[in-house]
Amino acid sequence: MKQFLTRLFHHEELKREEACHLMQGITAGKYNPTQIASLLTVFQMRGITVEELIGFREALLSTRIPVDLSACHPIDIVGTGGDGKNTFNISTCACFVVAGAGYPVAKHGNYGSSSVSGASNVLEAHGVRFTADPDRLKASIEGCGIAYLHAPLFNPAMKAVAAIRKELGVRSIFNLLGPLINPSLPEKQLLGVADLQLMRLYTNTLQRLGIEFAVVNNLDGYDEISLTDEFKIMTNRYETIRKPSDLGFTLARQEDLYGGKDVAEAARIFDNVLENKATKAQTDCVLINASFAIQVLEPQLSIEECVARSRRSLTSGEALRTFRKFIILNQ
Repeated sequence: MKQFLTRLFHHEELKREEACHLMQGITAGKYNPTQIASLLTVFQMRGITVEELIGFREALLSTRIPVDLSACHPIDIVGTGGDGKNTFNISTCACFVVAGAGYPVAKHGNYGSSSVSGASNVLEAHGVRFTADPDRLKASIEGCGIAYLHAPLFNPAMKAVAAIRKELGVRSIFNLLGPLINPSLPEKQLLGVADLQLMRLYTNTLQRLGIEFAVVNNLDGYDEISLTDEFKIMTNRYETIRKPSDLGFTLARQEDLYGGKDVAEAARIFDNVLENKATKAQTDCVLINASFAIQVLEPQLSIEECVARSRRSLTSGEALRTFRKFIILNQ
């Protein structure tokens, strides 16, 4: 570790194999907390390269509890978090809209860290019991089109740094790794990021990994398409900036997307969206994110056609029926 730190202090970059070896040592408990904290600080100050990110990812995935859902060819829909906006559970709602439209989803998530309610919070509030049992997860995705993978059950290596991360209290490379270590290794992903620097990092990383993707960012700092401003999309096929009005949506206000003061309020907003009782801003925000996820799965479709499929999933009640069946299968 001393050698690694000395090199990093001199602005050297690690090769993929070196980063993998370093992360394996961290998760195996070979280094002391002060060294690990110093390492996290270095990367937070100077940023991380694609090679380093891929190496760290390989190390964490090597210790994961694997789940094979590849026969379903699912997509993961996830945000990096950390935008500080405390929005409602937009990505999780979008998952059920996508599944309701007939597309399989393998959602990797956790409890909220920068918001009141993460994906695990809102699902647990509905009585969902998390599992790492591959048979139950397969039954879920085959029965209702979606499986939920609660991150702590699948990534035991992360426990080695949990206390250090909590004591540091700031974002670190582990926050960047979260969206990349879905234990089912989905080949398709919609990924929301909070700034353009992260957008470029993840785009280059996902291209290297051979994943079909859309990385999205609202230009006013949301890690999803919030419709509160112009937004940028980068995929395997194109890169563009759009206005909400380009797709027939009205501009939303930031307060329209408020996630609530506690998990109970967040769960009520979640229910309202799927029951098609939410405000226009809440509904539109979920629809637009679901639509770009569908386009990752169906790249031959225009985004307008994808919006129509998302809207049909929600207004027909299919998204809600999918969610209710999901709850039954996961209690």
